[in-house]
Amino acid sequence: MTDSPRRLTPAAARRESKKKKRERTEEILRRLQEEYPDSRCALRHRNALELTVATILSAQCTDKRVNEVTPALFARYPKAADYADADMPELEELIHSTGFFRNKARSLKGLGQGLVAEHDGEVPQEMAALVKLPGIGRKTANVVLGNAFGIDEGIVVDTHVKRLSARLSLTEQSNPDKVERDLVELVPRDHWTPWSHLLIDHGRKVCNARRPACGDCVLVDLCPSAEI
Repeated sequence: MTDSPRRLTPAAARRESKKKKRERTEEILRRLQEEYPDSRCALRHRNALELTVATILSAQCTDKRVNEVTPALFARYPKAADYADADMPELEELIHSTGFFRNKARSLKGLGQGLVAEHDGEVPQEMAALVKLPGIGRKTANVVLGNAFGIDEGIVVDTHVKRLSARLSLTEQSNPDKVERDLVELVPRDHWTPWSHLLIDHGRKVCNARRPACGDCVLVDLCPSAEI
């Protein structure tokens, strides 16, 4: 009979050196990659524009709902110029079920106008240029850069990434930008994009907000918040 893995206590996590925390983070990454080998962006898209639009629509909305809406939307508006010239009532109707549809429609039309005016209708590949566009903050820019262009400029911090990072004692911050700053010091840069997908998958399937299934978790010995 083998001994069960030695658990990481909250006190031990607080005493962890940056080197030990980085090593633990890399082990978390390794285990999650084994657990979710097909982990990827859940928003269906064929190009950078479609991903940008889908990410804007995903605010306060599930990926599942966005994926139900976007086929008709992308067929109607295949190019940035189409969003720039969009009829607002029609656009609002197409995205109505994603919530906050008026604000999102304004963002999409503004996005199209900005892309046409400043970038020849193409989504730029630089963080500074992206965040100047309507509807795009750092989180959306990280999604687009990492998944459409393969550029690891930062780590996407959504509700799952924020929750799991705190439970794993990888950050003590609650502000997403500060959580991201902590994570980029721990996660190898070439894994910044997949890191978010892995934590999102694990958050949805095991480490949910209300009742985490700690008994089924591959990270249980690495998590000071585990309850078993």
